[in-house]
Amino acid sequence: MTWTRAGELGRLGGELLPLGMGCWAIGGPWTFDGASAGWGDVDDEESVRAVRTAVESGVTLFDTADVYGCGHSERVLGRALAPVRDDVLIATKGGLLFDEESRSGSGADAAPRYLREAVRGSLRRLGTDRVDVYQLHAGADTPQQAEDVVAVFEELVAEGVIRAYGTSIDDPAIVEVFAAGEHCATAQHECNVFGVDDRVLDVCRASGVTSLGRSPLAMGLLTGKYSSPGELAESDVRRVTPHWDYFKPGAMDGWLDRLARVREVLTSEGRSLAQGALAWVWARSGITVPIPGFRTAEQVRENAAALGSGPLGEPQLAQIDKLLGR
Repeated sequence: MTWTRAGELGRLGGELLPLGMGCWAIGGPWTFDGASAGWGDVDDEESVRAVRTAVESGVTLFDTADVYGCGHSERVLGRALAPVRDDVLIATKGGLLFDEESRSGSGADAAPRYLREAVRGSLRRLGTDRVDVYQLHAGADTPQQAEDVVAVFEELVAEGVIRAYGTSIDDPAIVEVFAAGEHCATAQHECNVFGVDDRVLDVCRASGVTSLGRSPLAMGLLTGKYSSPGELAESDVRRVTPHWDYFKPGAMDGWLDRLARVREVLTSEGRSLAQGALAWVWARSGITVPIPGFRTAEQVRENAAALGSGPLGEPQLAQIDKLLGR
């Protein structure tokens, strides 16, 4: 029997599987601040098949951003979900500046006027009349700035443009400000076997806001498919991003060593490595919905199949902590 810890998406309501899908990779190639920010070339038809495979598997939450592919991810996602729009939840983000034509971006803007323009751009590309969860991607560095954004988002809720909102900025002080907002539904933050910020989880638990766990597969490292940075295209963001070093020369070997220590536990009970990584998230936090990325229908099927086994047990969780020295 499939484990389906269905629940409500924070204060938004509506039944939700404990698994969403992250749509960064299907945005295709683009640059930000002059550096590659995409995961390489994509096949849009395969992306559509993958999204629809997720829907067939019961997944209802899809997380994207206007900047992914400089609008391309939103357009592809909107096309894929058009036949089932009323049955799914679309979460997108705004706050980063980009140009659709050149597929390049730089800088951030969380001013009210810009965010209003950004959300309407997302509506156009997604082909929908509302965003279920609109998240701030960047542009608020202080609690006061976050308060200003929350005020704008509350206005957008009142206008019916968005149903709820959240933050992708995972600074606990910023998360606290958002969580205090009446219609805040989510707080997005990194959450995988290698680490999670308990301060963010604590805020989510106290407020009833749903934790969205990004990079649950450590940008693909926890699939076990990679053993060196050279296996990724030079244009792959995972080789150049300053936000993670899973695939950086000099650092990747250390991550692979950590992975080797916990591989046997993660793959217990017939799980694939990726399924075990998702099972760890569910065991570690009962309020976190992991949103693994994907580029193919096969990857989606593998991730969705993790629901069949559910979370790791407490002994397995404790064993992983011991193996990782924490």
